[in-house]
Amino acid sequence: MSARTATQRDRPAPAARAARGRASTAARAATHDTGASETRSDTQGVQSVRRAMAVLRLVAMGQEEGVRLTDIASMSGLHRPTVHRLLKVLIDETAVEQDPATRRYRVGDELSLLGLARSGRLPLRAMAEPYLAALAAEVGDTVFLSVRHGADSVCIARLLGHHPIQVLSIDVGARRPLGTAVSGVMLLAGLKPDEAERFTRANAPRLALRQRGVDEVLRVVRAARDAGYAYAPQGLMPGTSAIAVPVRDERGQVIAAVSIAALADRLDRKRLAGVIASMQKQAGLIAKRRAEVMNAGARTARSAKAPRP
Repeated sequence: MSARTATQRDRPAPAARAARGRASTAARAATHDTGASETRSDTQGVQSVRRAMAVLRLVAMGQEEGVRLTDIASMSGLHRPTVHRLLKVLIDETAVEQDPATRRYRVGDELSLLGLARSGRLPLRAMAEPYLAALAAEVGDTVFLSVRHGADSVCIARLLGHHPIQVLSIDVGARRPLGTAVSGVMLLAGLKPDEAERFTRANAPRLALRQRGVDEVLRVVRAARDAGYAYAPQGLMPGTSAIAVPVRDERGQVIAAVSIAALADRLDRKRLAGVIASMQKQAGLIAKRRAEVMNAGARTARSAKAPRP
């Protein structure tokens, strides 16, 4: 038998080769389909987590009063059945609770307990409190400290003044879309104009529920950027006014906003300049204290890493 004949016999028949090729192709297709299925599953899982977090942030905006299902759906842009399913899971996990009387949704015990794990996560509040207290004592009205978290402003401190009537427009922990009030306007003004516009347009559904339009918010943000402070002759509560100034880091970036809410006649044009000067002074002291703490921490870290003789 020739070598050529032996080689031909060792090769699979055409039909066998075709069958093997089809099996290989099918296996590759199956592997590809499985990968695609896993990718789709992963994507859906990530999307569900993002949606759940978005719903939680909207629920947190309601604080003790809570938020209606219809408002959550409207602000999130999600279909009502989707929001309802997410809320049901969050209730099962005690991250959200529903008031049996009003049917509104509030943040549940689980989130409050989880937050205790990082109770010292807001060092700026501790650094700022002595200066906020000094400001409240000087001007006599309620002083707030707010920071930006994503597209929201969050109140992290509130100190009362000595005036008989205090304007308690927001509580500590209050979360509102940027641009709703003077603190959010000031935080937006600290961003680059295109970034501020992007956040404002993303917040359009939530701003609309507060009768605020995108163009209106961008207009007051530009005014605050030019002036160096945000002023609202008509505050969140009838008969009140509010004003905010920025707290900047060592690079000049706005990291927080100090604001005051008071009866309108206590923040009129005659008194306004003096109040702004006092606010800017204390905001500067907060920034200075923060820089000192940050620099001391950096020096300690460098010392710890330095080789010992």
